[in-house]
Amino acid sequence: MNFDEYSFWEMLLRTTITFAVLLFLARILGKEQLSQLTFFNYITGITIGSIAGEMVAHDDTHFLNSITSLIWWSILTMVVSFISLKSNKVKALVDDKPTIVIKNGKILEKELKKSRLPVSDLTMLLRLQGIFSVKDVHFAVLETNGELSIFKKVAQQAATKQDVKAQIIIPEYMPTTIIDDGKIVLKNLQGLNLTEDWVMKQLKKHGVNSPQQVFYAEVESDGSVYMDLRDDDH
Repeated sequence: MNFDEYSFWEMLLRTTITFAVLLFLARILGKEQLSQLTFFNYITGITIGSIAGEMVAHDDTHFLNSITSLIWWSILTMVVSFISLKSNKVKALVDDKPTIVIKNGKILEKELKKSRLPVSDLTMLLRLQGIFSVKDVHFAVLETNGELSIFKKVAQQAATKQDVKAQIIIPEYMPTTIIDDGKIVLKNLQGLNLTEDWVMKQLKKHGVNSPQQVFYAEVESDGSVYMDLRDDDH
């Protein structure tokens, strides 16, 4: 490394500006791009990251040219996404279509070859969802993001409470953290319309005097509270 050409403040400035631009673009591109739902999203995300990395890692890269490329690439991504939203043909061209690869327990060989998915990879995707036999699958769809959606044969589906005529209780709450490492999570309490006083009453029911004694606590769907107390011995 040539220290004569090294500029500490220039690199700090380049990194800070790049960080701010990426944060701004991430907000504009939206959740679909960030979650990389399709191959197109995946590729554009990698390219944006590569351009940003080039900008901050190489001081010989022209900064304004890189910023222009980064912004223009993001604009192109948004334009294509907008057009795809309005046109099913463009969306199919950019993102491809979901493909049925198993139907009624039979592997559709032609569709598998079109998707360039080896049988060994197909069986691996099945095993990842707890299915070890193709014959148990009624439909399997290869999604545009490479994941496999499965509809089991009726005989292989798990019985629901409705099937066995068990009592169905509507959940009162979504299970939510209310104490994290001894601290009450006020934001979560507000979302549940609960108060600190309510939490303190629950602590007393469990024989606990202070939130600091609790490592983790959450509200369960039925309104009960699960608590994991601190273990001072470890």
